[in-house]
Amino acid sequence: MRSSISLGRIGGVAVGLNVSVLFIVAILVVGLAFGSFPALFPGRATALYLLAALAAAVLFLASLLAHELAHALVAQRHGIEVPRITLWLLGGVAELRGEPRTPGADLKIAVVGPLTSLACGIVCGAVAMLLSGAPLAAGVFLYLAGLNVLLAVFNLIPAAPLDGGRVLRAALWARSGDRTRAAVTAARAGRVFGYALVALGLFQVVTGLGFQGLWLALIGLFLVNAAGAEERQTQVSSALGGVRVGDVMTGPPVVARPDETVAGLIERLVMTSRLSTYPLTDERGAFLGLVTLNRIRDVPPAARETTRLSDIACPAGDVPSARPDEPLTGLLSRMDGCADGRAVVLDPSGRLIGLLTPTDISRAIQTAGLRPGP
Repeated sequence: MRSSISLGRIGGVAVGLNVSVLFIVAILVVGLAFGSFPALFPGRATALYLLAALAAAVLFLASLLAHELAHALVAQRHGIEVPRITLWLLGGVAELRGEPRTPGADLKIAVVGPLTSLACGIVCGAVAMLLSGAPLAAGVFLYLAGLNVLLAVFNLIPAAPLDGGRVLRAALWARSGDRTRAAVTAARAGRVFGYALVALGLFQVVTGLGFQGLWLALIGLFLVNAAGAEERQTQVSSALGGVRVGDVMTGPPVVARPDETVAGLIERLVMTSRLSTYPLTDERGAFLGLVTLNRIRDVPPAARETTRLSDIACPAGDVPSARPDEPLTGLLSRMDGCADGRAVVLDPSGRLIGLLTPTDISRAIQTAGLRPGP
């Protein structure tokens, strides 16, 4: 999930909003300003209802951010990198690059989110009591209190990727000592729960109980897809356990210079080889950027003679990089962004010595069972 609107950094973690957040904000504002608040607190001006609804929506996003920040900060304390948090249509996502090393760390990272939401609910409930003389303002915080408590309870359901699924994974991991098996079990529980939500939502729609069932079905579909992806990722990580980046990289790579034109590269390499990744280096071999076949195709034919490769390259700082002796599983979670699923392998001096492409990863997975070892 990528951010569309940056909110800066908190505790070293980049925080952003996905544009889909605007949809959930609109739903909350319309529903509260023209439905719940006028019904519960009649006689106010429409502008006042809108202001109260907007405040409720913003504070709800803040509580979601607090939930994800709690995950991020505890994960950082256990040595896990957290590059960013993104708030989106169905909540928030804290991106963890790495996995907890012990069941205890896994449990702490998982449970702190729902506990934070519960704490937010208690605080909002207390504020609502203090504002009892201003019914509409008190209603805003009472609504937030209920929403946060509901968020905490829902997230504790033992089904991945919900926090309760992480708690289940930690418990099964501690009991059996097999993290992979525990993670797969939690992911499958998530798929079952997701399908149950889809069925319940569709039942509500077809029986006329309310079109909110569509929202329930949407959440269920998201859980099914996310749980399936988590199960596949767990199996891949298990298959590639112990494999180093240097074991699967392609090298030495064919390189290009930043000042070469797109037309020159097409004539020299693109049409005469099967390569689709073209790293840029200087005379000493220092990595400067990455050009892929997709980026070349995006250049209009009339501009290829004058467009330099440096003009279309993914900057070196945005390309995932690794050393040959690093675990491959640690690099996989970083292979995103503008590099089209590629990564570069550098020596300690920063010189380019290899590439890692989706083809290399696919072959590593296919041959995982063929490697000698325990």
